[in-house]
Amino acid sequence: MSPSLRRDLIAGASAGLIGGLTFTWAMQAQGLRAAAGLAGLSSTGTGVALEILAAILIGAGYGAIFRYQPFAYAATISSGVLYGLLWWIAGPLTLAPLLLGRGPGWSLQEADAALPSLVGHVLFGAITGLSFYVLVSLYRRARPGAEVVAEPPAAPTRRVVILGGGFGGVSTAQRLEQLFARDPHLEIALVSQSNYLLFTPMLAEVASSGLEAQHISAPVRAACPHTRFVRAEVEGVDTATQVVRVRASPSAPVETLPYDHLVLALGAVPNFYGLPGLEERAFTLKTLDDATRLRNHAIALLERADVERSADERRRMLTFVVAGGGFAGTEMIAELLDLVHGVLRYYPNIPAHEPRFVLVHSGERILPEISAPLADYALRKLRTRGIEFMLNTRVAGATVDAVLVGDGGRIETHTLVWTAGNQPHPLLRTLPCERNRAGAVVADTTLRVVGLDNVWAAGDCAQIPDVNNEGRPCPPTAQHALRQGQVVAGNVAAALRGQPLWEFRYRTIGTLVALGHRTAVAELRGWKFSGLLAWFMWRTVYLSKLPGLEKKVRVALDWTIDLFFPRDIVLTSHAATPTLAQTIGARSEVASAGATGPGAPAAADVRLEGGA
Repeated sequence: MSPSLRRDLIAGASAGLIGGLTFTWAMQAQGLRAAAGLAGLSSTGTGVALEILAAILIGAGYGAIFRYQPFAYAATISSGVLYGLLWWIAGPLTLAPLLLGRGPGWSLQEADAALPSLVGHVLFGAITGLSFYVLVSLYRRARPGAEVVAEPPAAPTRRVVILGGGFGGVSTAQRLEQLFARDPHLEIALVSQSNYLLFTPMLAEVASSGLEAQHISAPVRAACPHTRFVRAEVEGVDTATQVVRVRASPSAPVETLPYDHLVLALGAVPNFYGLPGLEERAFTLKTLDDATRLRNHAIALLERADVERSADERRRMLTFVVAGGGFAGTEMIAELLDLVHGVLRYYPNIPAHEPRFVLVHSGERILPEISAPLADYALRKLRTRGIEFMLNTRVAGATVDAVLVGDGGRIETHTLVWTAGNQPHPLLRTLPCERNRAGAVVADTTLRVVGLDNVWAAGDCAQIPDVNNEGRPCPPTAQHALRQGQVVAGNVAAALRGQPLWEFRYRTIGTLVALGHRTAVAELRGWKFSGLLAWFMWRTVYLSKLPGLEKKVRVALDWTIDLFFPRDIVLTSHAATPTLAQTIGARSEVASAGATGPGAPAAADVRLEGGA
């Protein structure tokens, strides 16, 4: 055990003791020991002793999980509050009723009975967090020499460079850190334009204001603490000299990163297939910025529609179109419906029947990735809730106020979410290796890129044969990218050590699709589930996959709040207010006719304001 971990454990236990004493005093002073969940288990004195012992253990756990961060007292206290809330759910609501033989107290009656102790648990968490920070700070001030200063590591002689900070890239870095934990001669570098790992399965809930954006993302520097992180755009790769060229910003100079082994995990980008107007006017759903911009767009439309007098314009504002009937498109249209109908109480001039939701899909049925019975169930459920489906229909383009479909058809709208096409990262086209028709690099079963030395690939940017499925390409899912990253790391380590390589073998565990309104479909190892049970499975599985306890707690709290309160309608940005797009478009048309005014915006603003 490292000295710093031992210090944080002791400080956490001491802070837990302080918080526990305060909690016990507060509960007794207010006569709320029964609400704390321990009354009835033992005598009062024994119950107090159990509370104090539990507080010490919980405090030690706090110190081990959150650790000390200098000058971060506010974050430490906030983490303590969340920690106390978590233990309120685990204690009075779950463990205490189980010990008393009543079962988990997740009913409204049980929760109401335990509600008075919520303030005590939040107080316990806040005091524990504050005491922990103060105790460690005092210890560091009293014993400044106790913190051992590590000697600077030796210059690395071997370098592994990973391009991409998604599931494939981060899992590769994490596994390499484990395999080379005590090797100072290996440097691991990860290059990405985003400094966070995004949990993309929950991105639609961010766009619908169900989750906070930062709660489904983890900083790469925290997820991979022993990896050198480079926030930059990759300019090119020279496989002959084994050098990667990166640029931190458009005005920054190009820097070079030499490598002994290169891992490609660049993922995919939207593919608009050259359709007119799509790239300029469609919303995509790839990043936190995409989701946040779409959320602000939808809320701004409701704000304008509430006071709009023109029936035609109002209809366009309240029509939401999603292109693509796969996982992302189906979940997105369901979440948009939940967002709009969940906040209509704030917009008295918008009747519930006015908002229109349309999903356009080129196939015969939605969700082609799952079995037909589950896809049909999803279609029926969403249609019952009022979502329109245009199947066997392709999007042909987009204008400032409509989506063009089929042979001359159009849907009057200001909102088009594009989830109907992806393509591998454009950088891959510059590599002298074999690629498939879509542009993804072709790798063998060991994940080594065909035609290149010391170059590996994982995730959506590569075509990887599935040895368990007659060599067909592996599907571009997060669960495959995670396992591919781990195998890549193992094979890189094997190559450096002169050991045999491993083949990538993985069978899909299953698929889960949320349909909004506490409904989902799930297919796990051939077993099919739908409805509320599938929704509970969806949330349980994805919550368990979130990186780190802190993110799990924050998302769990967001979901709990969403059960009792309407979704937030605060506009966090006005830069992409969608209805300005039509205003700018109209002004641009006037300007082209020679009737510009002194306040008319430049043509370059059209794309920015349109939210593309």
